[in-house]
Amino acid sequence: MTTRFRHFAIHADDVQRAKGFYEQALGLEFTPWGPPDFYQIKGVGDGLQGALQQRHEIVAGKRPTAFEATLGVDDLKATVAAIEAAGGRIVMPPYRIEGVGELIYFEDTEGNVCGAMQYEPGVWDR
Repeated sequence: MTTRFRHFAIHADDVQRAKGFYEQALGLEFTPWGPPDFYQIKGVGDGLQGALQQRHEIVAGKRPTAFEATLGVDDLKATVAAIEAAGGRIVMPPYRIEGVGELIYFEDTEGNVCGAMQYEPGVWDR
């Protein structure tokens, strides 16, 4: 069986604040779609779609749980600076994974934790 990561959603208490954070810190582009304060995230990868939406209960009073997500970036130091400038905070400083790249974890303005990694050249060619 083949499994591919195809969709992710960023849940936010304040959608506009989160939108501003991700635009400023990571250069993500958002297109309004569907109900108010629901956006599709453009350009996140071939065959992958993202959403930014209001945090809500999914089923029987349960709020969404999260998958660990890692975003690939070209310049980790610049990304750290942009995250902090946009109001986020680094929760794990850069950590080198030999043969893969350098990884951080950050918390966005909504309390979501996400990874950002500068991959070594050729990692995606394997």
